[in-house]
Amino acid sequence: MKQTDTIRGYHAHIYFDAKSKSRARALCEEAGQRFGVSIGHMHDQGVGPHPLPSCQLTATPTQFDQLLPWLALNREGLIVFAHPETGNALADHQDHAIWLGAGLDLDLSIFGVV
Repeated sequence: MKQTDTIRGYHAHIYFDAKSKSRARALCEEAGQRFGVSIGHMHDQGVGPHPLPSCQLTATPTQFDQLLPWLALNREGLIVFAHPETGNALADHQDHAIWLGAGLDLDLSIFGVV
């Protein structure tokens, strides 16, 4: 597997369920206001490799330097999965993953993993 030292950006996926959806939405909106990160759709079911409903935050490396510590302290029990964007999606999701809260199993089959 080819390694790289170039990180173009980061994704932080905020996982939620029916009871915590409004808390996740508020967290994402506050992150957008505080750090200028892009806020994706609130997906009501798992999408791609993600096993739970989630909302994606997209950050530059500079934004992520501030975002990650803030998420760690303000996630209010929500699970956050973050990863860099290096151009190697499998490695980014499998080897370079950052979990805040419990780590979950991702469906890596979309990246050609059996």
